[in-house]
Amino acid sequence: MTILSLEDLARSLPEGVPVAAIDPGTKTIGLAVSDRGLSFAHPRPVIARRKFGIDAASLLEALAKEKAGALAIGLPVNMDGSEGPRAQASRAFARNLERLTDLPLVFWDERLSTVAAERTLIEMDFSRKRRATKIDSAAAAFILQGVLDRLRQLR
Repeated sequence: MTILSLEDLARSLPEGVPVAAIDPGTKTIGLAVSDRGLSFAHPRPVIARRKFGIDAASLLEALAKEKAGALAIGLPVNMDGSEGPRAQASRAFARNLERLTDLPLVFWDERLSTVAAERTLIEMDFSRKRRATKIDSAAAAFILQGVLDRLRQLR
């Protein structure tokens, strides 16, 4: 399927179908999945990055297991709104992924999601070592929660 706007996704997503989000990093892909009511984002284990084909297969397997109906991809936009190399890498990941799946894909501006995730993990008293293993999935959960909140407004 193609990459949709959030407005188009809100119109086309069937009721009771979870949505997933990823935070594609250079070493791992953070993953989060919603409940069927699209109210809460739940972090899932990260996917270690290897090669795109392996990464995509692992991601699509996880999405199938969760019965996700759409995938939000974090877009790391610069604070001034411009897109740098990381945003271009996220767009390239999405272009390559859309050839392998029928899931609708949407982008979500993920500015400060990792900062917010880090603060939350610190407040939860996670050690630095434990935070390192959870940060990408926590960031994906922040991305997904933003998507879910916006979908609720659009519906």
